[in-house]
Amino acid sequence: MGNTSGCTVDDLQAVEMHLWYKKFMTECPSGQLTLHEFKQFFGLRGLDTEANAYIEQMFRTFDMNKDGYIDFMEYVAALSLVMRGKMEHKLRWYFKLYDVDGNGCIDRHELLNIIKAIRAIRGNESSELSAEEFTNRVFDRIDINGDGELSLEEFVAGARTDEEFMEVMMNSLDLTHIVATIHNRRNSE
Repeated sequence: MGNTSGCTVDDLQAVEMHLWYKKFMTECPSGQLTLHEFKQFFGLRGLDTEANAYIEQMFRTFDMNKDGYIDFMEYVAALSLVMRGKMEHKLRWYFKLYDVDGNGCIDRHELLNIIKAIRAIRGNESSELSAEEFTNRVFDRIDINGDGELSLEEFVAGARTDEEFMEVMMNSLDLTHIVATIHNRRNSE
């Protein structure tokens, strides 16, 4: 009866955590990932100005204690959020990532730069709308009070109702291919 293998969910999580730790320490023996190493770790080189600024903002968002490094616990928290987190937590994290100046609102300029960066990183996928048109459309749809800024509440509610915007956000931080690459790299050695 019950679990005949003797393996619990906690056991599986412990095994997975050990694998993440092993991979992290292999890639980053010092135990602290710098911005430069972060870019190398995720294969992000030769980026344009907007894309580079986005990656730096992402690094700062992952660096929860603001010491200029991502340690293993910050790495695990970030991967866990991106790969398993509840939608509400992900949307709050995206808001923090997109609110570059940290003033509690996302303005058109911030969103436009993020959209340009995402497109640059993902290879400038052909899109019916330019980055400017897409940004304007997002604001037209989800800036409920029309003040030219997205509050956390507008952002979360709008993302839940605007499928295209939600898809852009989810694809902007799709780390599954990166995790698979790291896993394959380790298994091939």
